[in-house]
Amino acid sequence: MKYKICVDSSSNLVNSYINDEKIGFKVIPLTIRVGKKEFVDDDNLNVASMLKEVEETKEQCSSSCPSPSDFLENYQNAEHVICITISKKLSGSFNSACVARDMSENKDNIFVIDSKLTAGAMRLLVDKAYELCKKDIDFDEIKAELTKYRDSIQLLFVLDKFDNLVRNGRMSKVTAFIAQLAAIKPLCYGDDGEIKIKEKIRTFKGVLKRLVHNIGVMCPVTKGRTCVISHTDNKESALFLKTLIEQEYEFDKIILDDNRGLCSFYALRGGLIVSF
Repeated sequence: MKYKICVDSSSNLVNSYINDEKIGFKVIPLTIRVGKKEFVDDDNLNVASMLKEVEETKEQCSSSCPSPSDFLENYQNAEHVICITISKKLSGSFNSACVARDMSENKDNIFVIDSKLTAGAMRLLVDKAYELCKKDIDFDEIKAELTKYRDSIQLLFVLDKFDNLVRNGRMSKVTAFIAQLAAIKPLCYGDDGEIKIKEKIRTFKGVLKRLVHNIGVMCPVTKGRTCVISHTDNKESALFLKTLIEQEYEFDKIILDDNRGLCSFYALRGGLIVSF
């Protein structure tokens, strides 16, 4: 096998996402701990059951990244490997992937890229990596093109609750304080791998409309691009958002995607993440 694409499970993808004899694909799971229970974010995870446990428990909840050995195991059987991870400022996944690369005898042909984001942004990177591998161009060119594309991807999100992001230190103290104010619905975004607040709105519908407005500010040219709306048990709002985006912009595709384990754990029920 000439190429293999690996991605961690914060991408919301499953192992059947790419089925190609010439290009391998593997999703490497993170783990969610709810009290004494452990949920592996793999293809078999029942997200609804995990969320129920998270909502009902009074015990500590946390997540952990894959170990270097988890990544190393999946770097095998390919001449060239592309590994895409969640932002290194949100998880140790990128560091584990790099340690595994340095342990490999094939380390010069393993490219680990920090998505600087999560969810649909990682799906977009996987799609781009697959497209580039199909062209069978020089590996250095693939790395350069993928990095350039990564730097063009944007992400906005709206959550009902920020509990797990705050408790697990995934937001700065100032951002966390603002996010938890009852009177506002913050519109958040990814900025060089960190979570920041773009605007503070008072209603849910209002924040969705501002989200749509900010897509055009952050990405003036949408034609030729794909938009991914990832949601946690909130299809109604996701469809409403999709309609607003279709009315305003010229994306080639707008994809609705369910948040899986890790993204559901942090976004919680009702959360919406838009990547473009």
